[in-house]
Amino acid sequence: MDIIIQQIAEKISKSINTNFLELLKEGTEISDFIININSTLDEIGVTITQEVLETLDLLIKDDINRKKRWEVKSKAAPKTLNTIFGQVKYKRTYYKNKKNGEYRYLSDEKVGIRPGDKMDTGLKSRLIEEAVDSPYRKSGKKATENIELSGQTVMNSIRELGAVANNKVEIKEKGREVTTLYIEADEDHVALQSGKCAEPKLVYVHEGRKKAGKNRYKLQNVRVFSGMYSNSEDLWLEVADYLEEAYDTEKIEKIYLSGDGASWIKQGKSWINKSIYVLDRFHLSKYVKVATAHKAPLAEPLWKYINKLEQENVRELLDIIIEDTEKGTKREAVKNAKRYIMNNWEGIKNQYNKDYPGCSAEGHVSHILSSRLSSRPLGWSVVGVDEMSRLRAYKANGGKVYDLLKEKRKKELKEERILELSNKSVNRIISRHAAERLGNITILETGKRTWTREMLKSFRGA
Repeated sequence: MDIIIQQIAEKISKSINTNFLELLKEGTEISDFIININSTLDEIGVTITQEVLETLDLLIKDDINRKKRWEVKSKAAPKTLNTIFGQVKYKRTYYKNKKNGEYRYLSDEKVGIRPGDKMDTGLKSRLIEEAVDSPYRKSGKKATENIELSGQTVMNSIRELGAVANNKVEIKEKGREVTTLYIEADEDHVALQSGKCAEPKLVYVHEGRKKAGKNRYKLQNVRVFSGMYSNSEDLWLEVADYLEEAYDTEKIEKIYLSGDGASWIKQGKSWINKSIYVLDRFHLSKYVKVATAHKAPLAEPLWKYINKLEQENVRELLDIIIEDTEKGTKREAVKNAKRYIMNNWEGIKNQYNKDYPGCSAEGHVSHILSSRLSSRPLGWSVVGVDEMSRLRAYKANGGKVYDLLKEKRKKELKEERILELSNKSVNRIISRHAAERLGNITILETGKRTWTREMLKSFRGA
């Protein structure tokens, strides 16, 4: 180990000095210096990881607990593990259990590496995090420059993780006291490989908005829910459970529930206590435009009646437009617009409540879902849409993919390791490899002052 550490120190020193001289003499940019140093550090990361894995294998091979239960079946079995540094190629020992005859790579299992693993959790999490924002093929390239990873590998990693539950991100502050809450809901329309369309749902809860700039507002304490739901009740139950945990519901006086009038959104009123349904202004405007597109002068009086909440005048004016429209597709479109406006009249009235700030669901769908799922001509599977929409919500809530993978890995691994190192082996690691071997690095004993020497001396405490 001491030889490896010395080689690493010398490699770092050489890389820094060489690239610093190029920076001074050749007139290269600092970005070139950073890229070159990063490449060196990746190479060192591969070397260190290999050395650590092989050193652990030797320690287990010499361990007294191992010798009692496991016998060596074969030595120096090769293994390649893809990491954020690059490909780590190392060798480890294969063992046979003396009692039941099972075979294991004990050193791999000690650090959570299973026989079929081709990449470590850190690289896999980076792959998935990149895929949350970029197509699979591009995310495979962006995750690491040192390994060629295909789009299929990225998709397989997401499939392995599976659909992320909307409650995975911990609620930091529970039992918050507010009098008014806001829930906004909408759905995206995503093209499937089958030629059909999937509609992932999006719901988010917040406590209102605050000014964050001249013409910009920021929603407060936002919590996002998303996914493919064949039964909308399941989604609303998740939202209701969140409200119960995150807020003192006794203190809540009203909850504004905004949406485009879809039946699944209105269904939320049955599950969210104290909720008041509000029709999204954006969708109301769309239907007003449909009704008056061929009768432009009538748009202004129609909006005037709506703003004054004169329902009968709105109905009469829409009837006049229908009568004055030729039969056919256009007349049916106006009839549909009238039906939409009349059926959502209660939701329209609630738009004008003084404490209602408006709805930004369309923008949130675009930001959280559409920008990844439907803004490009991609063909998704239903499973893929569900997984990606949930991952996007998870990220919006502040979640980290690495935490998900670690949790999943812990459940898959056995509660107890097959082999526990003896105290004697552990103490040997601490004393010999942390203190004695660091102290034996020859570069520290020279009188020459270098950046590397000073750095390593600080590690040793010299």
